[in-house]
Amino acid sequence: MSQLVTIKLKTAGQRLGPFTIKDNRGNVIATDISREILKDGISYPVVDNATVIIICSTGSVKKCKNFSISSFDIYEYAGCEFSPEGESCVWTHLKNPLIYNTYYGNIEPYVIEHPFAYKFNDEILQNVQDYTKVYKYVSTGDSVLADYSKYETDDVWFNKAILYNDQQCSGILTLVPKPSNNLKEYMEYPKLSTEDKSIMFSKDDNFYQYNTFWNITKDTKIRQFMKDCESLSIDKKVNQDNMDYFKLSHKKATLRAKKLKIRHILDNRSDIKLVSQFIIAPAQTSH
Repeated sequence: MSQLVTIKLKTAGQRLGPFTIKDNRGNVIATDISREILKDGISYPVVDNATVIIICSTGSVKKCKNFSISSFDIYEYAGCEFSPEGESCVWTHLKNPLIYNTYYGNIEPYVIEHPFAYKFNDEILQNVQDYTKVYKYVSTGDSVLADYSKYETDDVWFNKAILYNDQQCSGILTLVPKPSNNLKEYMEYPKLSTEDKSIMFSKDDNFYQYNTFWNITKDTKIRQFMKDCESLSIDKKVNQDNMDYFKLSHKKATLRAKKLKIRHILDNRSDIKLVSQFIIAPAQTSH
C-alpha cells in the first residue's frame, strides 16, 4: 500500500537544487528534481509506513531538510506562495590550512587579474613573469593550527591564464609545469584542443614564467567574453565560438596594443596557498 504525498516548496535560495527526495525508510522517491518543479508542487506515491520526507539539495550547495508528513486542505495548498529568498547563513572558513578555495564541498576558482597600461606607442608582449609564493601545508598529527607546517613549492601554480586587450585574446591557456630532463615530453607542447591550449611554465629565480601565446580571436566585432549563468561573481567567460586554437604558425599574431590584462586562475585544486605579490610583463615597443 502507498500514500500520495504532495510536495511544494515555500522558500529556497538561488543556489539550491537540483533535489533528491527520500523518505525516512530509506526509499529514494525522486532524483534530479529542479527547483522550478518543486516550487509549483508535485505529488509522489510513498509507502504507508513513511512518516518523514527528506529533501536534499545535491548541487553546489549540499543541504538536507526533514519534513513530517501531515495533512492540509486545498485552500492552504493554493495559498502557499513561493519566496526565492532562502535563509542566509555565515560560512566559516580558514579553519583548516590544508584547504583554501573550497566552499560547501566544492572548489571555487581563485582569480586575480593584472591590468597594464602603456604610453604613446603600442607594446608587444614578450613573456609573463609572476612573483607568487605558493605554500603547501602539512599536518604534524594534531588538529591545532600551530601544529601545521608549510613548505614552498616550485612545480605548482595557477592552472589557467587568459591574456587579452580590446581586440585580441589568447583564449584559455592551461598551464603545465615544465618537465625536467624529458626532451620528448617537452617537444609535445603546446598541445591544442578546441577548448584550450596547454603550454608550459617554469620557475626560475623565484619567478613563475611562460611565453607561448598569441592572438586567436576570429572576429573583433564579436565579443570575446560572455556572462556566466552560474554565478554573477564570475564576470568573464571566454566565448569559445570566437576562438581559433588551431591557427597556423604564419597567422600567429602577437598581443600588441596600448593596454593589456593578464588573468590567472586556479580552479582545479584547493590544497595550496597562493600569496600573489607582483607581476612583470616585459614588452617591446612597436613602432
